[in-house]
Amino acid sequence: MKASLKNNFYIYQIFPNSIIDMKIIKVSEALKDLERVVIAKAIREGGILVYPTDTVYGIGCNAEKTASIEKIIAVKGRDPSKTFSVIAPSKAWIAENSKITGENVKFIDNLLPGPYTVIVKAKKGMPYVVSKEGTMGVRIPRNEFCDFIRSQGAPFITTSVNLSTTPPTTSVREIPAALAQIVDYAIDAGELSGESSRVFDITGRELQILRW
Repeated sequence: MKASLKNNFYIYQIFPNSIIDMKIIKVSEALKDLERVVIAKAIREGGILVYPTDTVYGIGCNAEKTASIEKIIAVKGRDPSKTFSVIAPSKAWIAENSKITGENVKFIDNLLPGPYTVIVKAKKGMPYVVSKEGTMGVRIPRNEFCDFIRSQGAPFITTSVNLSTTPPTTSVREIPAALAQIVDYAIDAGELSGESSRVFDITGRELQILRW
C-alpha cells in the first residue's frame, strides 16, 4: 500500500532518513466514500493502522490477523505474553464473547462508549488478546473513526503508539520511525491531549479500578 507523492513529501519531512510507505490521511478524508472502501479492505486483510481514539492515538489491526499483531509486538519491543485490548465491534459482541452477569451488562451499557477499558472473562481463547487467566480487555471509544473500525465487524487490536519504553504518541508527527515502517495508514486527527483509558476489572465479585 503505497503513499501518494503528496503524502511521501509530508512523510519525508517527518522521517527524512527512512523509507516509509505509510499513507497519512486526514480523518475527514478517511471517512469519505473512496478512502472508506480502501481502508475497510485494509482492515479486513490485516493492514496496520495508526488511528485517533477518545484518549490517545492507537496502533492496531484486525485481531484475527496474528501475523500483523506479531509485527506490532516485535517493533514495539513488547513482551509477547502481554495481551492487547481490543476495540469491540459492538456491545452485543462483548456479551457473546465473554462471561458476564446481567449486572455487568448494565455496567458496560452505562460506561461505553467512552474512554474506558473493561476487563472481562472471555468465553474462548484468542491469540494475543485473551490472557492465560482467560480474561480480555474491551473498548468502545467515543470516536467517529473508531465507529468506522467497529463497523467492519471484527475485534481490532488497540494499543498506544509508542515503543515499550517511551510515552504514548499524541500526534502522527511523533510516530516512532520504526513503527511507521510497518504502518499502512495513519489517520491524522491533529494533536490529541487525552490520557490513557481508565481501566475497570469486572471479572471478580467486586469491581476493581486498575487505572484511573
